[in-house]
Amino acid sequence: MFQLKSSNFDQLRAFSDKKPEEETEEKKPEEETAESQEETSDDKVEKLESELKEMKDQLLRSLAEQENIRRIAKRDVENARNFAVSSFAKSLLDTSDNLSRAMEAVPEEYRTDTENHPVLATLYEGIQMTDDGLTKAFAKNGLKKFGAPGDKFDPNMHEALFEYPDENMEAGSVGQVMKVGFSLNDRVIRPAEVGVTKKA
Repeated sequence: MFQLKSSNFDQLRAFSDKKPEEETEEKKPEEETAESQEETSDDKVEKLESELKEMKDQLLRSLAEQENIRRIAKRDVENARNFAVSSFAKSLLDTSDNLSRAMEAVPEEYRTDTENHPVLATLYEGIQMTDDGLTKAFAKNGLKKFGAPGDKFDPNMHEALFEYPDENMEAGSVGQVMKVGFSLNDRVIRPAEVGVTKKA
């Protein structure tokens, strides 16, 4: 009959007791690997979410910048269209002033006197027609005259050359117009030169 020695039995028992522990120890690294994989996948998700957020911000900034560029370009095109003739118009303002001076130089009693002063009357009529034609051409391109006695003084539109007392007009009004002003599409390109009334 086969007999086990006590020492052999103890070794066998120790081996059998040890094996489950080893298996448990072998499983622990696998569990750690699974946990590390879960952590790694969480890190990847966070990283992807962060990149997505950053790309979304960049996209929004890019869209806002494009909208600003479009708005600025549209404004520049409108300004170019509305004020392209400003330098040309300014060069014609002196011509308009000279026509006005020529009409004022003809005495009122001679302006319509075709019997006694037909030459002056005809000259005045021709100058007036030329001035009217120029004024219509100005208006067609957005250029308008302004500045008349009785207007309220506006420093944005009028240049005050002097002040004088006038009992018949309200203080701070345009009393005399030395040179009319011009605006191009509601932008003043030349202020009116005026005399302003004050309290007597």
